[in-house]
Amino acid sequence: MYLGYIFGALYYQPVEQANQQQCLYERIGGRDGLAFLLRHFYADVRQHALLGPIFNRKIDDWPGHLQKIGSFWARLTGGPSGYSGQMPAKHLRLGIDGQHFSAWLQLWDFNCCRHLPQTEAEEMICLAHDIGKRLKNMVLEESLVDSLA
Repeated sequence: MYLGYIFGALYYQPVEQANQQQCLYERIGGRDGLAFLLRHFYADVRQHALLGPIFNRKIDDWPGHLQKIGSFWARLTGGPSGYSGQMPAKHLRLGIDGQHFSAWLQLWDFNCCRHLPQTEAEEMICLAHDIGKRLKNMVLEESLVDSLA
């Protein structure tokens, strides 16, 4: 049992409910869980016909990239993170479009469903789709500005 307070009153809560209050980072296994997911996801990305050439051309240090992206995801999921990069800016000049985002999200969805419990997979997928939507809009706006210049 878990002992807690609601509106100043003492109450008991089953352990299962207390565990649901953990942040997503903890529920997916912390740094190790993220590393496992990202390792499998990016292995698929590197082999993908559309995405692989872009990632393989731009990333020379895969262990370093996985560590940096792991810090990014740790921050998003409520874990400790030293991430301080500018993720959106790094994607603006890659020559990517809607089909690249769709392919990335399909691989992400597949890996989350394959390697995470259902609830955590759904949360990670939701985060990625939100990021993808914002990033896609930024990239498309940047392309439009470039074409008008």
